[in-house]
Amino acid sequence: MADLTIRNLKKSFEDIDIIKGIDLDIKDHEFVVFVGPSGCGKSTLLRLIAGLEEVSSGTIHLDDRDITDVAPAKRDLAMVFQTYALYPHMTVRKNMSFALELAGADKAEINRKVDEAAQILELGHLLDRKPKALSGGQRQRVAIGRSIVRHPKIFLFDEPLSNLDAALRVQMRLELARLHHELKATMIYVTHDQVEAMTLADKVVVLNGGHIEQVGSPLELYHHPVNAFVAGFIGTPKMAFLKGKVEKADRAGVTVKLDCGPEYQLPLDGSRLKAGESVTFGMRPEHIEVTAADASPFKVTLDVTEHLGADTFCYVKAQNGETLTVRAGGDYAGRFGEQVGLTPDLAHCHLFDEKGRAVPKPGAPAKAA
Repeated sequence: MADLTIRNLKKSFEDIDIIKGIDLDIKDHEFVVFVGPSGCGKSTLLRLIAGLEEVSSGTIHLDDRDITDVAPAKRDLAMVFQTYALYPHMTVRKNMSFALELAGADKAEINRKVDEAAQILELGHLLDRKPKALSGGQRQRVAIGRSIVRHPKIFLFDEPLSNLDAALRVQMRLELARLHHELKATMIYVTHDQVEAMTLADKVVVLNGGHIEQVGSPLELYHHPVNAFVAGFIGTPKMAFLKGKVEKADRAGVTVKLDCGPEYQLPLDGSRLKAGESVTFGMRPEHIEVTAADASPFKVTLDVTEHLGADTFCYVKAQNGETLTVRAGGDYAGRFGEQVGLTPDLAHCHLFDEKGRAVPKPGAPAKAA
């Protein structure tokens, strides 16, 4: 078993609070991703779990064992850093076996574990090379292999792909996902890249300013964000936000008049809203259809279009100057300065109150972490 339980965890550096009271449960075999903007506390939280930072208050339990004040080497965790941190004078085999040798493990057992990890990571033909003769992706696999041979209860990854080029990042994402399934291990992964979070995680933890904003599966966060921060952070391109006011609201729905012109009735539970209240209307680029200008009350002007093959991203301006992004078909050929209409899929649109909280669908109130 490898269940991690965090309760009221706090971390301060002098008078600056970085982690501000976090409660989190990570279950055995889960792939959990910490995601959020720079400075949100995700790497600090990972270092607290690893024991590389001292906890200011709160507790960390691994299964039934309190590891809050246990030395890093005795926590039964393995960490893979952003930098590969390989010994340049050692071969791949030696890099992977070195920690076990220091621990006094049996030589035959060390060789067995290294060969097993090398097979999993497809490093068998590279065991006699030194790091300078490896590519970036191969070096990262060696760093992961060094962790695998220790058979830790939990793997910790601190932005391990950030130093790789775009194509290699995609390849390594696939390899990490495969590795998780093969090892059936508990993994905690830190990234600022929400694409990595969406593609790798069983459970995503969205952090902001030292707090957890929401915890859930990638699709749960995508379809049911609890607030505007999560809605804007999850999804590529990001969700468009438009200002508006409530015209009418009850449990059956909300009628919203947008500042940029159109009025929409949304199938949301508006029981906590009042007529005249300011709200934010959110819609994702993939939930908006581009139409002829005279076919929709929502008229915008095309700015820049980006053709990406299967998709075209259109950056448009509303009549009041608000901007948003629309995903159209790959063959869409809009012209700069052309006026077009937009038709949002109201079943997939979102609404946020004056405090940024999501307005839920009837009978299914959103819950924060």
